[in-house]
Amino acid sequence: MQRKKNSHNLYLGIDGGGTKTHSVIINDDKTILGEGFNGAGNPLRVGVENAIKHIFSAIEKACDSGNLSKGDIVSAQLGLAGVRREDLRYLIRNRFREILRIRKVEVTTDAEIALYAATEGKEGLVIIAGTGSVCMGKNAKGEMAAAGGWGPLAGDEGGGAGIARRALQTIAKSSDGRGKPTKLADYAVDYFRAGRLEDLSVAIYAPQVDNARVAGFAQYVSRAAEEGDEVANELLTEAGRELGLAASAVIKKLKMQKRTFPIGKVGSVFKSGDLITKPLMNKINEIAPKAFMSETQKTPAFAAALMALKNFQKNGTKV
Repeated sequence: MQRKKNSHNLYLGIDGGGTKTHSVIINDDKTILGEGFNGAGNPLRVGVENAIKHIFSAIEKACDSGNLSKGDIVSAQLGLAGVRREDLRYLIRNRFREILRIRKVEVTTDAEIALYAATEGKEGLVIIAGTGSVCMGKNAKGEMAAAGGWGPLAGDEGGGAGIARRALQTIAKSSDGRGKPTKLADYAVDYFRAGRLEDLSVAIYAPQVDNARVAGFAQYVSRAAEEGDEVANELLTEAGRELGLAASAVIKKLKMQKRTFPIGKVGSVFKSGDLITKPLMNKINEIAPKAFMSETQKTPAFAAALMALKNFQKNGTKV
């Protein structure tokens, strides 16, 4: 049976991270008709059921914003953090096929949709530094590789959670007399509502202080660095180098050292500007002098919607 192409066909893109989920719905003309936001879409952080609930709520909000019907969605691309495992992708894919009542649902990592946003399927890299961190790349042969994405226990270097945890460690050392003084201590007392520095060790371990809440403190590291705090500056330089190390690992895997290619960036950490990107590019250019940082014009969620459209046009008309 063939599904007839019509003007009501809608294509859904989802970007589900460790803090929020962003949904975008487009039409055949690649025009955004609706957008929605909700909580974390990473199943390893909030559990599969909560992730699905947040994603579905973001879809409903996108439909409401554009007065759209979910029944007109014919293809969906979900890019989610924490879905490296095939069995997890399979589970989520099948659930959304049932929820949306369509067969064309693809589930990939958030790095894959971010890479498409940065390169539109061409050669290049993307670095994601939001709550967590990961780098993914694609070479001219179409081969792909990734580094990072290990989460808060084993990774997240250069991501918001990693920066915030390193900041808390330096605050602890400073408080004890084991490290340099830093105004980060005052910011942390306010941010975590400790009342005073002596109570910070209790406040940061409160039940409501989850990974996303910890990651949010990274913005104050950036603020302190802009105000000239030496410790904060060192932390952001370290974060940039860590992101550069991840990118360098991908470049080596894909044998791109002598190539000229763009590197896209996605995530709240990059709001720190040169404080992050300068040490990052210094590290990358040690092995790939022709690589350059590019501005990503598309959001990952919009890129996911474009991938959904492309998938449908390629082979999605069969049901």
